[in-house]
Amino acid sequence: MRQTPCVLYIAVDGLIPPRGKGVAGLDEFTAALDHAGIPAVWVTNRSRLEFDAARRKHAHTHPFIAEGGSGVYLPEGYFHLRPEKTMRLGRFTCVPMAETLPAATNALEALSEETDVPVVALSSLSPRELAQNTGLPQREAELVRQRDFDELFFFAGASEKDIQRFVQAGREKKYELRQHGVMWSLAIGASLKRCIQSLSKLYDRALRYHPAIVGIAKPEESKELFAACDRSILLTDGKDEERSDGSSQAAHGARTKRYSLNDPEVWELILEQIAPEVSKPWK
Repeated sequence: MRQTPCVLYIAVDGLIPPRGKGVAGLDEFTAALDHAGIPAVWVTNRSRLEFDAARRKHAHTHPFIAEGGSGVYLPEGYFHLRPEKTMRLGRFTCVPMAETLPAATNALEALSEETDVPVVALSSLSPRELAQNTGLPQREAELVRQRDFDELFFFAGASEKDIQRFVQAGREKKYELRQHGVMWSLAIGASLKRCIQSLSKLYDRALRYHPAIVGIAKPEESKELFAACDRSILLTDGKDEERSDGSSQAAHGARTKRYSLNDPEVWELILEQIAPEVSKPWK
């Protein structure tokens, strides 16, 4: 592994949508990172199978963190030294943080019964119902519910007060409950911070020094990621820039730099900050 000033952790759900084109310039940026020998770890709420098409399309060859911090996925042969606790999932060696399914499924059912708040797990839907509720073609919808750790679900006619009560009861049991639009996910033991700590130790051992941990994210994905990083880069879209800058500055201060995705040179500017000596392939 080559010397690198930092390891980037990029929250990509807001940059690479499940369908359609990704943010302009991202491919050139990641190619420049590879040229510079700077690892880019992608962070996503999607599952390993759901995320596979995006990794192939964008030629991503580094580790990634999936299902909201449920596990770290290492490509074959990426590190010579392997962590103590691993499991094989598809083509990857996984460092699990959360409990594997069906633990989350069982916990979701028990929590629904305990709180008397009705929920519908995606794993319980027929293929047709799944496509209707996700708004995706049947094949893509099927990938959404094929998880390794967390269970996706939605509330069935519950009031806002019921939802808050359900979430509070789950958090008292130390469950990770995250909202994704109308969908929610439940995982037992998921932690993005522990994922980054575990992966950072592997990079430290491979490099024999500690490179800076730098997070890159849009405002809606920044809070948990930036809290685990040494420095951070906030990507704004202009319309919420003032609001997000204020909240981010309060939380992270001088450690956070801000760039607008509306700037056509945004990725070049970021690259100049993290690796000023690297030539820019798009020029």
